[in-house]
Amino acid sequence: MSLIRTEKKDTLLKIFLKGHIDSANAPQAETEINEALKEGGFDNVQIDASELEYISSAGLRVILRLRKSWPDLSIINVSSEVYEILDMTGFTEMMKVEKAYRVISVDGCEVIGQGANGKVYRIDRDTIVKVYMNPDSLPDIQRERELAREAFVLGIPTAIPYDVVRVGEGYGSVFELLNATSFAKLIAADPSQLDHVIRMSVDLLKKIHSTRVRPGSMPDMKGVAVKWCSFMKDYLPEETFTKLMDMVNAVPEVDHMLHGDYHIKNVMLQDGEVLLIDMDTLCVGHPVFEFASVYNAYQGFSETDHSNIERFLGISFETGKELWDRTLEYYFDDKTPEEIAKIADKARIIGYTRMMRRSIRRGGLNDDYEAKLIAHCREQIIQLVSKTDSLTWD
Repeated sequence: MSLIRTEKKDTLLKIFLKGHIDSANAPQAETEINEALKEGGFDNVQIDASELEYISSAGLRVILRLRKSWPDLSIINVSSEVYEILDMTGFTEMMKVEKAYRVISVDGCEVIGQGANGKVYRIDRDTIVKVYMNPDSLPDIQRERELAREAFVLGIPTAIPYDVVRVGEGYGSVFELLNATSFAKLIAADPSQLDHVIRMSVDLLKKIHSTRVRPGSMPDMKGVAVKWCSFMKDYLPEETFTKLMDMVNAVPEVDHMLHGDYHIKNVMLQDGEVLLIDMDTLCVGHPVFEFASVYNAYQGFSETDHSNIERFLGISFETGKELWDRTLEYYFDDKTPEEIAKIADKARIIGYTRMMRRSIRRGGLNDDYEAKLIAHCREQIIQLVSKTDSLTWD
């Protein structure tokens, strides 16, 4: 019985090891591998261990000899049992070894959150999964795990992912959230709770913004915003563009945490405790960048089509306006309405810039709906920049 099977994809030869490979049959496995290699027509070799149940030291030596000829050799779809053997023998340090991932389906599952990079589904009473849009998302998942852990250590209440799974052609992170409910769902179930929900949301937002982060541990949001604004050079009047760039460059670089995608679907209530989810956008910077994102979620993205917010957050455009206005009122409770209105304008400048760039990059100039949004953003940016001299506040 054959101990391997092979598949060729483009310039990759994938070798599937099967069953138990030990001292009794390792020579046969090596012979079969060498026969497959003689066929040629590939530039790289990969071992797929999805059908491998056990491998002894004799089998590991076969892999070592193969790696001498193919230094970039990797092993994928490794079961927990085989991974433990590879880890104990140091193979996980010598080459790339990837565990096999549990496969789940989100068909029919409730969407409880949505961010820039994926959707969050409840798969049972106690468990949620964030499914990433990018099918090659394993590096993104690892990055989010690190960011979530960093935030948790710094005292930000969040769920830590404990498993990585396959979902269709992509990947997801699994979290334990015992019967947690998003703020969006709380408002939908009982609109009279809106004020209470906003106050809880603002309390958490203040906690996030007061948290200082280790240098280099999170991305700098100012650098991202500078790129957004630089893109606008060919789409704004020269005077507007120059002033916009000057104001963004003048924003001080600070080490305070931002969530980066803060809205009522990314904040949840679990047993009276407020939890933050969707942590892949965590960064550092001035709060103006955070409020720009909040404005887009609650108003900006829906100004030319009020149904957007209903699809995205499950609330009306009018409720979104209440969320935005009261969030600013409660966050800046030491400022006058006139001062708050100026802060709102500063955030809107960044928010409109981000939306306009996003639409243009997605081909919006050739789409009637997107072109309307682009024109709206451009008009607002020109108007707001003309009466604004700084994007910061005391």
